[in-house]
Amino acid sequence: MKVLSPFGPKIAILKLSKSSIKKINIEVDKIISKKNLLKKLDYSKKLVGQVKQEFQLPKIFIKKNLEKILYKAVKDYIFKSLGKKISKIKIKNFWVVRQFNDEYNPVHFHDGHISGVGYLKIPKFIPKNKKHTQTDGSIDFINGNRMLLSECIFNHQPKVGDMILFPHYLMHTAYPFKTKGERRSFSFNLEIDKKIANVFSK
Repeated sequence: MKVLSPFGPKIAILKLSKSSIKKINIEVDKIISKKNLLKKLDYSKKLVGQVKQEFQLPKIFIKKNLEKILYKAVKDYIFKSLGKKISKIKIKNFWVVRQFNDEYNPVHFHDGHISGVGYLKIPKFIPKNKKHTQTDGSIDFINGNRMLLSECIFNHQPKVGDMILFPHYLMHTAYPFKTKGERRSFSFNLEIDKKIANVFSK
C-alpha cells in the first residue's frame, strides 16, 4: 500500500550549511551595531510581525552569499513538486526577523510566487503553561479545514539551519515564547517563470 499526498500545497524542508548561517549572523550583527544602517534597512512598516526588529539584508550581500543557494533550492523544490524545470528566478525581497519574549507573527501570507523562511538562532523555549503543547516558538502552516483523512495544520519546531520553502499564499504564523533568548530568522519571496507559476496558463 502507498499513502499518497496528492492534495494541498507542497512544502520543502532543507538544511543550510553552518558556514552560511555564520555569514548571515555576522552580517546581521554588523547591521544591528550601526543605527543609521539599521534605520535605512528597516522593513517593519511593510510587515505584520509583532516583533522587535525586521530589516532587509543588503542586496550585495544576498547576491554574493545567498543567491546561488536559494536558486538551487527553489529549482529542486519546483522539479520535485511539479516535474518542471524553471529558467527564471528573481528575489523580490529578503528580510531578517528578530523575535524575543512574548513577541509573535500573526497569521499571514506573502507575495511573489515562492516564499521561504530560515532559522539563524533558536533559544531554549520554555512552555508558557502547564499544558506542553509544543507550539511555543514554533511555526504553523495552515491550509483548508480539518476533515477525515485531511489535516489542515503543519507544525514545525525550528532548529538552527532549517530552511522551509512554500507557495506564497500558504498562511502561516510564528508563536510567542517565554525565554530571554532571541529567535532569529530570515524570510524571502521569489518570482519564477510565469508559465509555471500561473497554473491556468496553457
